[in-house]
Amino acid sequence: MTEDEFTTEIYYESDADESQLDDVTVAVLGYGSQGHAHALNLHDSGVDVVVGLREDSSSRSAVEADGLEVVTPVEAASRAQIVSMLVPDTVQPHVYEQIEDELEEGDTLQFAHGFNIHYNQIQPDENVDVTMIAPKSPGHLVRRNYENGEGTPGLLAVYQDATGDAKERALAYSKAIGCARAGVVETTFREETETDLFGEQAVLCGGIAELIKVGYETLVDAGYSPEMAYFECLNEMKLIVDLMYEDGLGAMWDSVSDTAEYGGLTRGEAVIDDQVRANMEEVLEEVQNGEFATEWVTENQANRPVYTQLNQAEKDHESEEVGERLRALFAWQEEQEEESEDERSKVQAD
Repeated sequence: MTEDEFTTEIYYESDADESQLDDVTVAVLGYGSQGHAHALNLHDSGVDVVVGLREDSSSRSAVEADGLEVVTPVEAASRAQIVSMLVPDTVQPHVYEQIEDELEEGDTLQFAHGFNIHYNQIQPDENVDVTMIAPKSPGHLVRRNYENGEGTPGLLAVYQDATGDAKERALAYSKAIGCARAGVVETTFREETETDLFGEQAVLCGGIAELIKVGYETLVDAGYSPEMAYFECLNEMKLIVDLMYEDGLGAMWDSVSDTAEYGGLTRGEAVIDDQVRANMEEVLEEVQNGEFATEWVTENQANRPVYTQLNQAEKDHESEEVGERLRALFAWQEEQEEESEDERSKVQAD
């Protein structure tokens, strides 16, 4: 474990005791993006793994093809001492109702996202450990990095420590899926859930998508071609984000032209001004006080009417049609589409 300049504790392989998983069966519920990565990495690390899926799940054949055992979620939970809940957030409460009676005193109920625990959609018995191991990467990269002998950074949180060994068992799990190779950051269910939702809504998904669309529309409305607007406001976004990802904002500023840097430094705050900050604070408040969680749970109970409408509006945006035509010009388009479709299918799987 090292603290260095960090404000939280970070754990590595040397901090994890593999014997915590000796004679332990892990039930991985779900075989989507994270589920398949966790299950295969655990298996390759010598952990006894069983995958739990509905009897009519289309993912059962994939599990069997990968050489793992697949049974129903109820049977998987009944055989396991660690139950890793890796089905989508929206169906976790229903799955938990099915398996709740199979959790015995001293078992571990584990998550990769804290939504249902933090917002009380799932309320485990007091006699089980409740932990989180959350790789900070899509599942296909978690698997790829593991196979390449590399690691994927992850998060660790303990919500309920009934046995006194919850953290140690979670660390062993993080090592078995490869996260401890890169480093596991200690957090809480509350912090992970609220920062994750805020980041998605205000920056990563909502904020960036709206910034791109408004930038695109501003150029097109001013008489510039849709193609140029697409290249400047969407296509080049990846190039800039890659620079930030590799070495931070400083590396990005060092890599762009002086003209771009001066323009960005002097005009960025004119776009992302104090009103935007106030809007972000409002979004955060709705996450913190549970307003968003209640809205999302209600939306799913009502069969997603607002979600469906907004999702279709995004698909109908002019930039989508322009982008499809332009991307077809690039040689890498077909390969990238195949990879994207494969990842989408894993994310949507049971």
